[in-house]
Amino acid sequence: MRRSAVTALVVISSASLLLAGCSKAEDKGGDGNGGAKSAGANAATKEVTNVSDKKGGTVTYAMADVPDSFDPGNTYYAYMYNFSRLYARPLMTFNPAPGAKGNELVPDLAESKGTPSDDGKTWTYKLRAGVKYDDGTAVTSKDVKYAVERSNFARDVLSLGPNYFQQLLEDKDKYKGPYKDKSDKGLASIETPDDQTVVFHLNKSFADFDYLVSAPQTAPVPKAKDTGADYVKTIASTGSYKFQSYEDGKQVVLVKNPNWDAKTDPLRKQYADKIVVNLKVAQETIDKDLLAGNTQVDLTGVGVGTQTQAQILSDPKLKANTDNTTGGRLVYMAINSKVKPFDNVECRKAVQYAVDKVSVQTAMGGPIRGDIATTVMPPDVIGYQKFDTYPTPGNKGDVAKAKEHLKACGTEKISTFITARSDRQSEVDAATAIVAALSKVGIDAKIKQYPAGKYFTDYAGVPKFTVDQKIGLMMMQWGADWPTGYGFLQQIVHGKAIGQSGNTNLSQLNDPTINKLLDTAISNTDEAARNTAYNEIDKKVMDQAVIVPLTYFKVLLYRSPAATNVTSTAAFSGQYDYLNIGTTK
Repeated sequence: MRRSAVTALVVISSASLLLAGCSKAEDKGGDGNGGAKSAGANAATKEVTNVSDKKGGTVTYAMADVPDSFDPGNTYYAYMYNFSRLYARPLMTFNPAPGAKGNELVPDLAESKGTPSDDGKTWTYKLRAGVKYDDGTAVTSKDVKYAVERSNFARDVLSLGPNYFQQLLEDKDKYKGPYKDKSDKGLASIETPDDQTVVFHLNKSFADFDYLVSAPQTAPVPKAKDTGADYVKTIASTGSYKFQSYEDGKQVVLVKNPNWDAKTDPLRKQYADKIVVNLKVAQETIDKDLLAGNTQVDLTGVGVGTQTQAQILSDPKLKANTDNTTGGRLVYMAINSKVKPFDNVECRKAVQYAVDKVSVQTAMGGPIRGDIATTVMPPDVIGYQKFDTYPTPGNKGDVAKAKEHLKACGTEKISTFITARSDRQSEVDAATAIVAALSKVGIDAKIKQYPAGKYFTDYAGVPKFTVDQKIGLMMMQWGADWPTGYGFLQQIVHGKAIGQSGNTNLSQLNDPTINKLLDTAISNTDEAARNTAYNEIDKKVMDQAVIVPLTYFKVLLYRSPAATNVTSTAAFSGQYDYLNIGTTK
């Protein structure tokens, strides 16, 4: 989760330099599957590759599990933020362009960026004229207001997605939510003076609000068609595609939205006739289909599996179709501060020193899958500064220091559990490496595996469950919601981000000093001062020892030769931008 934030194109490791070494010169012809000649390794990190305005055909996506939800108001994975734009238009979005240009915020449903007033506490947006749903009815500002209300104020029904609006809107405590509000007036702090205007009144200045409204939570939802948790089966489309069929856990099929008008949408092109998403497909099968050109995109964007990676790296022809991308993501292990004995900071520090990060990096696929991490914010997040609060020789752990802190914690032995997502083998492998390292210092951790689609709704993201099950450690991966320190940090370290389900502050950190620093920073109009504060917050979080940074995540994506208009986007964790992918088939 969830999104990325980068200012540079790509941080290229020695492994990816090897990839770059075999590019155009080694790719002398077509791909053998009807696709164009490769543009070379890492080409999609800096340009749109296999550019084509060819229309028709079917673009096929595949996924090893299922998403948290296709409902734009009830999702919080980066790949779903990316994919949902095909059928749901938020007020703002990110430019479908390569590298750093992909981090450029551009108007989508709105005709321009928001107009702030009242020192950044009020934001006004005008909607583009003429936008319609797939049934031909007009989109209005009231639909945007309702979308925000349902996604943030009905957490017992729609528990996924961030809760920023719930924290920021002026009269949030007086509103019971759209399914319980008998007055039918909705939030007073979101005004719709006419059908094309929506005004947000905040309880404090918020410098990043344009970024916030890029979330799919602002994609309009007609109140009359909302069926709560079942809305996912009948989503009203405002994008270039609409739902033809929805088979839960099996397949989703999108087709062209006949009421989408290019005149109201400068971003989308509507190349493919059909988009098919196949769910619960074995990763090995996905990889084989990508190489064969039968699948154009691995939806989750986490890269090929370990065996396929080895195959690709040993074949110059295949390597020429790869992109080794970063995207402002951190792989880490959260330490649950509400589960004994990890409510004691000394026990948390013992874990920090015990972990062998090199073994974790190796288990995840080596340097091509990420560089060793020592901070919460990755290097490609604005405000990052390098430091290491818990240095160990060669990043391989320090048994003596770990035992020293265990003793300070008042114990020599700890028994606990560590969670990992069952359909992410590299995450399970990383957890296994951590278990081995912890055992050397007297910490016995047993792995509990849960499916990614339910990881946050039912397991790791449910504080009561983790406490009841005595789960002290949780594997996690995080990308910025938008490209600032606040966009990266708030939902994983602020106390107000803790939710009873769909929680992403897995450590349940609720430190008043850290909370205040975040709140003060986002209200500061001085960008330099904000960035300085984010680095200070990073250090304070590490002092609390609730997050064990493992690697600054990188992926090895295979660029299907059968796909057109492919580019890696900084805005969505280094994944390919899904907005305008077409096919040669």
